[in-house]
Amino acid sequence: MIPKIIQGGNFSDHRGTILYVNDFKFTDIERFYIISNSEENPIRAWQGHKLDNKNFYCLTGSFNIHFIKIDNWENPSKDLIIETVFVCGSESKIVHIPAGYANAIESLEKDSKLISFSTLPLANVGDDDIRYPSDYWKING
Repeated sequence: MIPKIIQGGNFSDHRGTILYVNDFKFTDIERFYIISNSEENPIRAWQGHKLDNKNFYCLTGSFNIHFIKIDNWENPSKDLIIETVFVCGSESKIVHIPAGYANAIESLEKDSKLISFSTLPLANVGDDDIRYPSDYWKING
């Protein structure tokens, strides 16, 4: 499986606006988190998942979602290619990152909020969560 964008849309009338992503299915979702990085540390990096699929949706502000396909969990290459998807609160899309990737979440505005939907039960997270130093792969920006 490869990372993908699940595009949504919006509808506005005199009552206000509704943002939606009707093609996103919650079938395997076990839990969710709302992420708000600090101004001092706007990048939360690098967290890898052998089993867990991540789905990111920007609630407010904007983010760059960076991700890398891991080649070796114990000693990944420093030359892996970083892919990036921009998300913002005024767009309606979900970034799906399948198992086998490491990701980094970069806030681009103050008070940005991102929701993360995870597919792995909390009881199994300890066996899945692989952390790398924040500077293991250099984010250009």
